[in-house]
Amino acid sequence: MRLAELSERSGVSTATIKYYLRERLLPPGHRISATQSAYDEDHLRRLRLIRALIQVGRIPVNTAREVLAAVEDESLDQHMRLGAAVEALPHGPEPNDADPTTAAARRTARELLEHLDWRFNLDVAEVSAAFRMLVSAIAALNRLGYDCGLPRLLPYAHQAAQLAVVELDLIEEFENPTERVEAAVACTVLFEPVLLSLRRLAEAEESNRRFGQSC
Repeated sequence: MRLAELSERSGVSTATIKYYLRERLLPPGHRISATQSAYDEDHLRRLRLIRALIQVGRIPVNTAREVLAAVEDESLDQHMRLGAAVEALPHGPEPNDADPTTAAARRTARELLEHLDWRFNLDVAEVSAAFRMLVSAIAALNRLGYDCGLPRLLPYAHQAAQLAVVELDLIEEFENPTERVEAAVACTVLFEPVLLSLRRLAEAEESNRRFGQSC
């Protein structure tokens, strides 16, 4: 397809597509003349991923470029490629090692993973952005006086494990390895608002069931 058709099908203006090409977010088209290029379904799919990262995820262009570089890194196996792409996404605040609650929070997070017996190297997990974000969250809860020990965290972890099965089942529907990694990134970015919304709606429903006035 030509640039105009790519724009029409994707809903992205030609000026924005040209910007993504200049910023190396979108691979170049297939040259058909000195002044024209053709684009295919891979470009259309990549455009949707770029828009998910930038519009929904509010991810800066430089960060989006890092994520997409991990998506395209065929030197890694499927697991490592997926992990590198998701790791490149923005995460929460870093743990404050000057705060005495951080060390206790890190012990709690490690204890949680040991209890769950998830099959990854704990020393590797501890340097991941997701682990550091978990430590920051536990430390913040503890500082404010909310119990965030192992019994409190386990139900969340078990629900997260079930959710991971659902999401990886969805990702496996794609046959191409690159499409799988793209789907993993898109699902991480696009479904997090869905999860937050559903959680709040579910809490409103449960609150109404427990505390609401009977009709």
